[in-house]
Amino acid sequence: MTTDTAARNPLAALAFGPRRPLLTAAVFLVTLGCGIAQLAHRPLYDAVVRDPTHIDNGQWYRLLTGMFFQDGWASGLVSNLILLAVFGTIAERAFGRWRWAILYFVCGWFGQLMSYLWLNPVGAGNSMCVAGLIGGLAILILMAPSRYGVTPPLQLRIAAYAVPVLAVVDTAVSDNHGLPCLLGMLLGYFLLPKPELKA
Repeated sequence: MTTDTAARNPLAALAFGPRRPLLTAAVFLVTLGCGIAQLAHRPLYDAVVRDPTHIDNGQWYRLLTGMFFQDGWASGLVSNLILLAVFGTIAERAFGRWRWAILYFVCGWFGQLMSYLWLNPVGAGNSMCVAGLIGGLAILILMAPSRYGVTPPLQLRIAAYAVPVLAVVDTAVSDNHGLPCLLGMLLGYFLLPKPELKA
């Protein structure tokens, strides 16, 4: 890898996964399809949204469907898909597909569950899934010097240190993105690719 390449892509040295983000693309398309269906048929949202009244009555599937539909409607769909495209692509390249799937879906489901139990009972969106990916990427950057002998640029390290602080603050103000982000850091630590996997 040349110095010029590293300058353009500072995470290139930490890319252990496939070059093509096919899993990110698949989840993107499913989420887009759900969002379009929700916008085209508005009653659909009421049938899938994370709603404690219905969950208490046995509709536990809402803790899963809440990861694919958006309480922010069109604006929420666009912003969350952009975040998925950006962080999903980076995380899939860094962690590989099966680790990506664990970070995305386990953290997303955990966020839905904690929202239902505590923080924000009614809602939907894949942003908590993306928060898990961000947490995983943060721990990858923080561990890069000791585990891989790679020192990411200062701005990335500062951002990585800021992630857990912002996640704690986010939880303290009763938002529901902080906890899945922190779980993403924890899972990310145990899912860090082995150094010898680097091509």
